[in-house]
Amino acid sequence: MHSLPGRFSRGTVAAALLIGSSACALGTTGTAESAPLPSPHSQVRDVPLPPPHAGFDYQIGGAYQPPAGVQVVSRDHSAPAAAGLYNICYVNAFQAQPGAEKEWGDLVLRDGNGAVVMDPDWNEALLDLRTADKRGRIANKVGTWIDECAGKGYQAVEPDNYDSFTRSQGLLSAQNAQDLVKLLSAQAHGKGLAIGQKNTSELASSRAANGLDFAVAEECGEQNNCAEYTQYFDNQVIVIEYSEAGLRNACAKWENDLSIVRRDRDVTPKGDSAYVRETC
Repeated sequence: MHSLPGRFSRGTVAAALLIGSSACALGTTGTAESAPLPSPHSQVRDVPLPPPHAGFDYQIGGAYQPPAGVQVVSRDHSAPAAAGLYNICYVNAFQAQPGAEKEWGDLVLRDGNGAVVMDPDWNEALLDLRTADKRGRIANKVGTWIDECAGKGYQAVEPDNYDSFTRSQGLLSAQNAQDLVKLLSAQAHGKGLAIGQKNTSELASSRAANGLDFAVAEECGEQNNCAEYTQYFDNQVIVIEYSEAGLRNACAKWENDLSIVRRDRDVTPKGDSAYVRETC
């Protein structure tokens, strides 16, 4: 499942790129000159980005025919891409799907008593990001889904629960999360896919170092923090609201700049009695 709406907290990058980004360039006289810092809005990789301020639909709870005017859609990695649209592939990368923790074996996070650490809101086991070995194995498993996304014709990937460290009882750190997302970014970019930062606005300033191309922000209208994303992603921000008030606030401030949609909290497919979809 997707991260709990409104819950937010304030692939290995090649060594040559890391060195190049931090090293000093030698001038013609042999003196060292500081390399220019990249703009916080500069594109991270040469991959196709979602068209900004485009009609968007969030279909991770079940695929259906996109409404008229939709140009960008996000669907679960098990679903086919929508023909003729920009498709974002949803993968649950930092937690196990409900009831699927056995599939992850020793990659499930456990506390000092050996109990599985759960996300209580979605009944999902957190994954253990604390060692390079485990992060690599998690990335390999999620990487098979990313490869699947590319094979189905998706243009981007959306790894969910980037902020799971905030629910880890202090066992995981923000650095653990960033170390994993770098592996996923490398995998996505290697397949020609863009990769989005899901929520976790307090890490937006590190988007370039983490290899993230755009943002998917749940309830930033409700929480009045969309600017925490636009500061670093400019208009490459997709906003998902789950309340009338959140949609109203997001539209009042960002209607002319960002992709904004309101969905029901379970993101049910069209035709379900709980289905809700509104735009500005």
